[in-house]
Amino acid sequence: MLNAGHAVTVISSKSGKEAPIKALGAIPAIGSVSDADFLTAAFTGADAVFAMIPPNFSAPDIREYYRSVGRSYATAIRQSGVRRVVHLSSWGAHLPEGTGFITGSYDVEQMLDTLPGISLTHLRPGSFYYNLEGFIGMIRHAGFIASNYGGEDKVVMVAPQDIALVAAGELALGQSGKIRYIASEDITASTIASILGKAIGQPDLKWLTLTDSQAMEGLLKAGIPESIAKLYVELGAAIHDGRMREDYDKNPPAQFGSTSLVDYAKQFAMAFRK
Repeated sequence: MLNAGHAVTVISSKSGKEAPIKALGAIPAIGSVSDADFLTAAFTGADAVFAMIPPNFSAPDIREYYRSVGRSYATAIRQSGVRRVVHLSSWGAHLPEGTGFITGSYDVEQMLDTLPGISLTHLRPGSFYYNLEGFIGMIRHAGFIASNYGGEDKVVMVAPQDIALVAAGELALGQSGKIRYIASEDITASTIASILGKAIGQPDLKWLTLTDSQAMEGLLKAGIPESIAKLYVELGAAIHDGRMREDYDKNPPAQFGSTSLVDYAKQFAMAFRK
């Protein structure tokens, strides 16, 4: 957006980000996305807004955290008068229940859908490549990947830079369609393991499929709080039985992103060797 000559305001909750944002040529706005008044001031006068919910795994109720931030966005959009909104949601956000963390994205979509007089696009990317780095400890200690999805289960995956390109294009449009899926790969868990394994010198790396109870037991033993572990298991079950991708399969992206899993595997290998 900056390269195209647009004035861009970047919101951050960290005061230390102000100088780096200015160095990019953007305008920093330091504050909380939970503060509707702050967001209203930041949005006022803007031609378009890109709305995303920052991850917060320390929230006591993650779904309520999504709802709270979503309400702040909805209030600020309404009060500021902005007319073009691009919201970063997720694949699986077509379902109101049964998808773990993703139910929060469903809730925010529903809130924003009620706002009158705006052109709204929900971007629904697949699982981020870098989420795979959560398996690094398991690979080091057990020599395999295991979860309650795996094997030939297909996973829609995406590189953040591919999301950024789509988001920038959408923000430049005065209006667009309501839902847009974003994917860099649609790939089986076994193939993911093979690609990552080759990158780290373990070409026989496998991705095993556990039962829900086995997955829960493993997460709890790893020190994951039970409330968070339940969400991970619920999400994995939705990937395993295909619910996560039901709407994606009906409305796949016209074109995949340019960043392949093989490209990302180099980054994964660097993280693995740290």
